[in-house]
Amino acid sequence: MAYQSKVTDKKRAIVAELKDQLTTSKGAVLTGYKGLTVAVDTELRRELRAAGVTYHVVKNTMTRFAAQDAGLDELTTHLEGTTGLAFSKEDPVAPAKVICGFMKKNKLEDAGILTIKAGLVEGKIISDKDVKALADLPSREQLIAKLLGTMNAPIANTVGVLSAVISGFVRVVDAVREQKEKASA
Repeated sequence: MAYQSKVTDKKRAIVAELKDQLTTSKGAVLTGYKGLTVAVDTELRRELRAAGVTYHVVKNTMTRFAAQDAGLDELTTHLEGTTGLAFSKEDPVAPAKVICGFMKKNKLEDAGILTIKAGLVEGKIISDKDVKALADLPSREQLIAKLLGTMNAPIANTVGVLSAVISGFVRVVDAVREQKEKASA
């Protein structure tokens, strides 16, 4: 009996940790994998760690319990076959960007080796297509640069117009000065 209670306590702790990750993460991606080699898996984990993303291979039963406890019952429909979970507490887009980029770079999706089952963005479950669309979005820095460029364009145009008006005025005044000098000479 003591052995069973330890196992049950251990499983409860795992479920509690998964629930915490599901509820506190800004972004998460559920992956399926089949035939993933150790070398490729190690490379994927290295890239995820570099982006600040935590990755676990999880048992569907425990993930199902954690999802239900977290109020994410829709997630349980995606828990078939092998499942890996990538979580990010900081950047909601990081797991999607890293996994989709890795899949494209290594041509894993076409072979069915690594697939996206679903995603989670700030507590909302999204489909595999939405995860891929999220991964294709420009980075935050790129969006800020585009916004600043857009905001700067009217100012630059105004400066250009004012500069043209002022230089035109200076040319007119200069032409008038030249005419008066010729007339007085």
